[in-house]
Amino acid sequence: MLEKLKKLFQVDSTFQLSVIFVVFAITGSLSVVLGETVLLKFFGKDFVNNNFFWPLRLILIFPIYQILLIIVGTIFGQFKYFWKIEKKILIKMGLIKSSGS
Repeated sequence: MLEKLKKLFQVDSTFQLSVIFVVFAITGSLSVVLGETVLLKFFGKDFVNNNFFWPLRLILIFPIYQILLIIVGTIFGQFKYFWKIEKKILIKMGLIKSSGS
């Protein structure tokens, strides 16, 4: 099972796999918290009851997550790994062109 996960995530060691899981966990949690915090700072606490709160929050979480993934990954010494993932996402979204490699 562990070998399948290492192959799936394209890592060599169990330690690196653990670090990657920790980075994903921290980034996901932090992006959800920051998404709400940003909306409440801009619109106030009453905005939570607005029909646009959840759609805006979900839209906001995505770019926050992408930025945090690079930052938290760098803090944990995995910049190259997460930058590779980020480039794949940006290419699939059509925001950057594939370098051909």
